[in-house]
Amino acid sequence: NDDTGLYSHLTGVPKALLPGIGGKKILDFWWETVNLRQLFTEVYLVTNADKYKHYERWATANDFPVENVVNDGSTTLKDQLGAVADLELVIRSRKLEDEVVVIAGDMLCSDQNFDIAQVIRFFRSKPGELIIYYELEEGERSSSRGIVEVCPETHRITRFLEKPEEERTTSRLASVVFYCIHGETLSYMSDFLSLQPQASERTFGLFWEWLINEKQLDVFGMKLPTGFQLIGQVGLSDYTKWLTRYSTKKQDNPAEPITCRSYARVGLMGNPSDGFNGKTIAMTISNFWAEVTLVESQTLVLVPHPLNDPTEFGSLQDLFCISRREGYLGGLRLLQATCKKFYQFCSRRGIALTKQNFTLKYDTNIPRQVGLAGSSAIVSATLKCLMKFYNITDNDLPKPIRANFILSVETDELFITAGLQDRVVQVYEGLVYMDFSKTLMDEQGYGNYASMDMSNLPPFWLAYLSDPSDSGRIHSNIRQRWLSGESVVVEAMRSFAELTDQARAAIKERDWSRLAQLMDQNFELRRSIYTNDCLGPGNLRMVQLARQFGSAVKLPGSGGAVVGLCLDQARLVEMRQAFQEAGCVFCVIAPYNPSASSVGGLH
Repeated sequence: NDDTGLYSHLTGVPKALLPGIGGKKILDFWWETVNLRQLFTEVYLVTNADKYKHYERWATANDFPVENVVNDGSTTLKDQLGAVADLELVIRSRKLEDEVVVIAGDMLCSDQNFDIAQVIRFFRSKPGELIIYYELEEGERSSSRGIVEVCPETHRITRFLEKPEEERTTSRLASVVFYCIHGETLSYMSDFLSLQPQASERTFGLFWEWLINEKQLDVFGMKLPTGFQLIGQVGLSDYTKWLTRYSTKKQDNPAEPITCRSYARVGLMGNPSDGFNGKTIAMTISNFWAEVTLVESQTLVLVPHPLNDPTEFGSLQDLFCISRREGYLGGLRLLQATCKKFYQFCSRRGIALTKQNFTLKYDTNIPRQVGLAGSSAIVSATLKCLMKFYNITDNDLPKPIRANFILSVETDELFITAGLQDRVVQVYEGLVYMDFSKTLMDEQGYGNYASMDMSNLPPFWLAYLSDPSDSGRIHSNIRQRWLSGESVVVEAMRSFAELTDQARAAIKERDWSRLAQLMDQNFELRRSIYTNDCLGPGNLRMVQLARQFGSAVKLPGSGGAVVGLCLDQARLVEMRQAFQEAGCVFCVIAPYNPSASSVGGLH
């Protein structure tokens, strides 16, 4: 169909030897991918008699063992064996009994860097076969692909539909000719072939449909966050379209930095009951944020922050002062732990990542050690960057699971005591109501989270200690007392939840006086179980100062800061001055509303 003459030199060239991305032959890419002696003992290439000579020449030019090019003897479409019969020919003639990987040699892959070792590891972790799938791009029809329905928890493929009509399934997950098969399953191929005398019916799609839907074998799915196109029987226009599309993707500013931001939060009601099956309301604020930038690079580099990860000091006294004020743990460990957990998560969730490296750096203006969720903001922003870089979607990592992921980075990897509230509000952003009841957490692994209307909010304010060293050990022994079932603590957590429901109603009704009363009750309830000694003198001084001006006040987090609601504008101005004279930092809160801002998570 070439009217231009531009492709006349490709006449008669087998599909797998057509130029792919970057001018490299399609088969060259796959040979480089599987030419790993530590993973594969042998690699075989199956072709027909008509094109055998092309592949023989290719093999000698590319250090591929010519004796492993298998000729199936067919020369036309009429006498072709069919894909499953071709595979069975190799298995039978070469007496293969072990695990095999099957890949279509004429398949364009939009991403040239995925990690096949990760695929093999996932396959060996599962008690069944493995099918690689991807999410159909816009414009791709499910009726042209083998569609899989995958259980998100077990990754088991529950149904395989070969080129279904659109109304038969809502799944947009398309299987590609990229399979891992256990040795004991290979015998099923001869059984399948005996049922399918016609070569046109001996397709991999129909084989898997039979194996999964009828034979009920355990077959699992692994997602590659990239695109695939089987050249197959397509014409020149389809080949050039997909080659151009994938090549353009590769050239689309590959080194363009990805910058993501996550915001500080204030707990307005219910905290700290989020760690005790309670309920809370929290809000992200645009006054403070953490920002992470990722750019593709040759090696993986984590860049220390010059202020938060200091390695050079003016003097021993300088080191002493910085260490006393800010401790020893900067943000670099958060980047590293997030990357480690991200790789682990994707491996376990059946998502194969590309072998791309990157450089990560971060910046933050969230005050340290004052309970504004600065650590989780860095983790959250890092995760956003990694998801964008590796093309991980909300379907791959839904928001409730994302919040759990961020918490696990801090608790499992870095042993930071924390609850879910901060991570949830930083993932959902805005004003969020959260219910962490035991029933919900046990049944679904996360709570119920609802975004709330942020229009016409009252003027909340925030103050924090310039030196938070006396902010107290807020969590104290409450967890041990709660786990042991101490009635005072258990009842207090129920009361936090009740206050939160009342606050939710007050916000909906725009009853700010009632909300102010509830904020004061939240603090007094917290003080009753944590005690003044635990809260610390710095926090108590800020609360007392705010109350002198008739403002509602409570702790927004673990300590070191207070959040308040003052409905008298004149008193608010006076209070600001008083806090500043007391050596505190004071600001009026600017709520971060994701629906009203373009500066959200991804830039």
